[in-house]
Amino acid sequence: MARYGMLRDYRFQEAAEDIRGSKLYGVNDEKLGKIDDVIFDHFTGVISYIVVDTGWLTTKKFIVPADRLRASTEHKDDFAVDLTKDQVEALPPYDETNLESEQQWADYEGRYRSKWEADPIMHRVGTDRNITPTTQQMEGNSTPVRPVDSAAGRVAADIDGTDTDALTQGGFAASTDSVVISQGAMGIGPRWDTFQDRLRERRKEVINTGSTEEGADKYRKAG
Repeated sequence: MARYGMLRDYRFQEAAEDIRGSKLYGVNDEKLGKIDDVIFDHFTGVISYIVVDTGWLTTKKFIVPADRLRASTEHKDDFAVDLTKDQVEALPPYDETNLESEQQWADYEGRYRSKWEADPIMHRVGTDRNITPTTQQMEGNSTPVRPVDSAAGRVAADIDGTDTDALTQGGFAASTDSVVISQGAMGIGPRWDTFQDRLRERRKEVINTGSTEEGADKYRKAG
């Protein structure tokens, strides 16, 4: 059995507990799409990514790490992420068949993480926020900073005394070589936390359902 999978046609007893169908908004409250499914660990039930159906992207869908989400402050029961459509289009095309092989999925994650790490996506340490860097922060124009404090995992203040607020690229301090996207997230909001809890509780039931692509198609058409 592959390590990661999706809910597909599985339904929770309480429809209100299911985040599928919720909208996802990006930078400047731009609608990016709706949550079509989630990718979760079969062994723990922890959600790693949400799958977003766009309706505008050439490949139709893209994924977002769960720990990059936050509850939307402008839209009840919906979610937000600090991404623009241009940044989404720059991500490697998502193909759910990669989940059928751990090696294929690992290869895709490697390419995905590398792209997430690259400019112009940046992450603010200690929060769930990604930000688009200013001109000064872009490569070749960045203000010099003191070395990263490895013990605290933070960037020190700028040489001129301005606090950098621990900006790191791709969720990492600048001195690291790779990206580690947290596998799961809590505290995003009550609706998300309830959904994650129910998935973990019913993990075996979900897996034993034997979700099918046909069932997933029915859900998408119903939405």
